[in-house]
Amino acid sequence: MPKKGQTKANATARSKAQRKYNSKPEQKKNRAKRNAARASAVKAGRVKKGDGKDIGHKKTLKSGGSNAKSNTKVQDQKSNRSEGGRIGNKKGKARGGRKGGKK
Repeated sequence: MPKKGQTKANATARSKAQRKYNSKPEQKKNRAKRNAARASAVKAGRVKKGDGKDIGHKKTLKSGGSNAKSNTKVQDQKSNRSEGGRIGNKKGKARGGRKGGKK
């Protein structure tokens, strides 16, 4: 087993890149903010452990959003983790349809 900070010899380039990205101080802070938002939602009774729900940010942390209760929303995991984290259909794309209409 590799020591802390080392990578396995057979690790993929993607996993190495992901590990490097996630170890950046900015990403650690964002992860701590996401964990804090989840913890406050659990404390308020909005979600429970193992319920399949995520706490989504209406304005993402990446875009300068905060962990204020007014900026968080309980969502199922699939909708929170799809569409790049966007809530709803904000870009005007039809879901599941063709682009540009009929041909």
